[in-house]
Amino acid sequence: MRLKSCLLAFLLLNTSLTAAAVTVADGDDWSLPSWSTPLDDARFYSEEASPADHVNVRVIDLTWRQINPQPGKFSTTATGAAAGMHFPSLQDQRAIPGKYWLRIWVTGEDWAPAWVKSDCNISKTWPDHDGQARHLPIWNSCVWEHVKNMYRQVFLNWGMAADPDMLFVHVPGGFYYTEFDLDIPFKAAGDGLAFTEFNTWFQAALKDLVAIANGENSDPGDDYAWKLVYTGEDYPFDDTWNGATNLLARDAVQAGLGIRNGITELFNFHLNHTPAYGAAIASDGHIEIDESWPLLTDRRTIGAENECYNACGYHAKDLYYAIKMSNLKALQMRTKRLYVVPTDSYLSTYPDHWNWVRHSLGKQRDNSADAWVALRTAQDKYWIDDNSHSWNGAPWVRNLERWLVQKDVGPDGASRRGSDHHVNEIDRDNGESWEGRQTDHANGQDYLYFFIDDVFATDYQQAWQLKVTFVDRGNSSWWVQYPNSRNQSVSSESVSREDIGKVKTATIDLPDAYFNNQLAHAADLRIFNGGKEDLEVRFVRLIKKRKPGASLIFADGFEE
Repeated sequence: MRLKSCLLAFLLLNTSLTAAAVTVADGDDWSLPSWSTPLDDARFYSEEASPADHVNVRVIDLTWRQINPQPGKFSTTATGAAAGMHFPSLQDQRAIPGKYWLRIWVTGEDWAPAWVKSDCNISKTWPDHDGQARHLPIWNSCVWEHVKNMYRQVFLNWGMAADPDMLFVHVPGGFYYTEFDLDIPFKAAGDGLAFTEFNTWFQAALKDLVAIANGENSDPGDDYAWKLVYTGEDYPFDDTWNGATNLLARDAVQAGLGIRNGITELFNFHLNHTPAYGAAIASDGHIEIDESWPLLTDRRTIGAENECYNACGYHAKDLYYAIKMSNLKALQMRTKRLYVVPTDSYLSTYPDHWNWVRHSLGKQRDNSADAWVALRTAQDKYWIDDNSHSWNGAPWVRNLERWLVQKDVGPDGASRRGSDHHVNEIDRDNGESWEGRQTDHANGQDYLYFFIDDVFATDYQQAWQLKVTFVDRGNSSWWVQYPNSRNQSVSSESVSREDIGKVKTATIDLPDAYFNNQLAHAADLRIFNGGKEDLEVRFVRLIKKRKPGASLIFADGFEE
């Protein structure tokens, strides 16, 4: 009886795999298999919760002054203010139910307790770039001792580190919007601050914060340093100390903190070579991510912010394009939680796309529904003026890739840049980009080759589907070639073209696909333009139709 059941299962599976349907729809396709769910209901965070928009994580804002208004005295009932915002008391803010993130405004003269300047004999402060505040030297030993006492009170005595509703906290709390941009230390350098002095404080401060968040004891049961999020960045525009601060963000991550970036809206600029995220621009211009970098898979936060499209002084020329590319950038950086503002992020304007983003945040190779690549070449203008890192073709960077890589390989797979040209989207720093890659039939380059992450592809009993976003130019058909479980190269059903110039997405089943680097150049699959005319591809998404580890018979369908 069991043998008959297994045979029936095999026949049903084989039948489903050989039904190689192809559908084509206009525009992008962000649909997901029905088994896909977000990791939890706390992937989006903001200033205020908005459950209707799946924003269920709000901020608790506090100033150091309201926490510690007098020497040795701490308050949960005092109110505060910073950056033109009024903060209710901690008691009132914690009375609101639900998950939150914590932001403590530390260094501004009006954020810090009034008594600190005299107690620490501080006579010099510095303004930030936007005139938000003048800032105290957090690296001053006296100031830092008082800051540590404040964090002990908040994290330990008030129990906020252990609070399951507190998901993460920005640290160390310094400078413009607590983002720890280093313009203040750079200005202080003009008054004699040496890098060695600042760095000695910085490295010790990381250890201090971790120790406090871990209870300052040897009991791992009350360790919460994984909730700390360093708000600085890789390569912080250091013209003062000749790049000595370039790797401080990496140092913070290695010390045990999470990381966050506040400007992924500039998706081409300054966010490609990011050691803190385990990412580096390789010699061929592709961004390579070290999947063994612990931050990617442990409990720590990787945060990003995507709300400044027509806000924060920025103005999108092509709104949907700007939103899409900034979210692809955030996901390529392995972002786990994303700051959004429902109106400014246009959540309700592009619900399908944002739903896909929410399902993707924090996913790993073993539980993600898809792997993808955005085919493109883009200018990273940061590296025009910084020669501390270089690569072939710099400052141009190839593709945005998440477990699926497209590479040019010879003698038949060298691609040309695409036709969708953008210049200074959102801001001039964002530079120039060409979306899409094209085959080069005139020179015998008729294939686009793709390589799948081995861990993502290991699910050998999976039912695979490919979504290819392409430009409908030309009249010939194209198709996908891939290896099957018998190590044979097989072709998908063909996709016809109507030569109308629209962007379309073809959904292609890949029955019996078995990705083990068996194609030419050790590739896992390739797209063939049909051998008659060129094909331009913008985006490729490889999807697991069945939940990993699910029954072979009962494959999940797709949401429409």
